[in-house]
Amino acid sequence: MKKIIFSAILAFLCVFSTQAQDETTSNDETTSNDDYNKWQVRVRAVALVPAPYFYDSVKGIDPDISTAFAPEIDVTYFLSKRIALELMLTTTKHDVEIKGSGTDIGSVSFLPPGLSLQYHFLSEKFKPYVGAGLNYFIFYGEDAGELESIEYKNTLGYSLQAGLDYALTDKWFINLDFKKIFVNTEVTINNNSNADNEANLDPFIFGFGVGMKF
Repeated sequence: MKKIIFSAILAFLCVFSTQAQDETTSNDETTSNDDYNKWQVRVRAVALVPAPYFYDSVKGIDPDISTAFAPEIDVTYFLSKRIALELMLTTTKHDVEIKGSGTDIGSVSFLPPGLSLQYHFLSEKFKPYVGAGLNYFIFYGEDAGELESIEYKNTLGYSLQAGLDYALTDKWFINLDFKKIFVNTEVTINNNSNADNEANLDPFIFGFGVGMKF
């Protein structure tokens, strides 16, 4: 599954990178590359909703990771009028337990910085976009709860994205954004590295906020 997702992302990057180069040199462009804002910054409120599960190595145990809300900031740079790179940064803290049993296995914080390549559809007010990219998950602040210890391995994930900007003025706009991240991690319990458990997190990130072009 990961290979399929990674191949799809690479294909997306290749197709739209080629289109970006074509747009830059196209004779159909009515304005130059200097006639649009190359930078924009958004500040959003996000909900990070994990959809966790263990692989078959841990049968009968169903993890539950809470939804978390947090501020998020992202910076976007436009390579052309339609093609852009987005760098996003947020951090969230989640409670973790075993579903059904109520066993408390503490909490953990995620720091998942991500870089996405986006394609923006041009219109007057509503400006939808799609994207794909990579997120590196850094885990910190682990609390083991009822266990002796618990550790999550930092890992790389792949993301798909869709969103919409709505222009309020020439500079200001509001934004609605959705991301699905495909990521798994190794969980080490009670310092027993011989019994590492592989778990999928696969979170959704829903965001709403305001942005500025410059």
